[in-house]
Amino acid sequence: MALHFLVDEAEVAVRGARPGDVVELTGAEAHHAAVVRRVRVDEEVTVGDGRGTWLTGVVTEAAPRRVAVRVAAHETRPEASPRFVLVQALAKGDRDELAVQAATELGVDRIVPWQAARSVSRWDAAKAQKGVARWQTIVREAAKQAHRAWVPEVTAPVRTRELAALSDARLLVLEPTASVALSSIEQDAGDTRDLVLIVGPEGGIAPEELTALEASGAELVRLGGTVLRTSTAGPAALALLNARLGRW
Repeated sequence: MALHFLVDEAEVAVRGARPGDVVELTGAEAHHAAVVRRVRVDEEVTVGDGRGTWLTGVVTEAAPRRVAVRVAAHETRPEASPRFVLVQALAKGDRDELAVQAATELGVDRIVPWQAARSVSRWDAAKAQKGVARWQTIVREAAKQAHRAWVPEVTAPVRTRELAALSDARLLVLEPTASVALSSIEQDAGDTRDLVLIVGPEGGIAPEELTALEASGAELVRLGGTVLRTSTAGPAALALLNARLGRW
């Protein structure tokens, strides 16, 4: 499979590129392409802007500061519908980051950091800004590795009351004690609302949070008969939904 690269700083040039045009990779992306991935002249690669644009082309120049790609084909890939949204509770260590990385590879479209009641990790204003930036970096690299045309958005962190206020999405709370299995839920083909998967922290979702979410219309669902880690629950649910909706 051809190597894939993302070009943020030249978004307009990428979107407007047509067969025969030359697109340049510069800065960190050029260095990564030429030095780390060792791309070579005449090698076929793909280039995207993370917003649906997908170019196929051939490398005409490969240097650490500039990689030139002559475009052979241009297409615009639509965003998924319904979108998958992962609400990931903040967790200690790198467990939340592992969840974010795997979820991106498995097709999530939007990621929402959640300051849950039982989250050991706490993000104040300054830490929240750094945390979101860190997650965005993880998402970008995972999307590039997975050859995704759309790079998921990482939002500002939210609290439970903000989740409960979501009325234009279908909320699915991953709760091991739920009586309904995620594999048994039905999805109307005409329902284009976001499918929001809510994953709690290491200690689980607090009872008062479950009550608030259920009162807002959220559905409690379980994954099998075991209790998964916060780092694996979201990706496991995404894999199941991909199969159920025919994306895999």
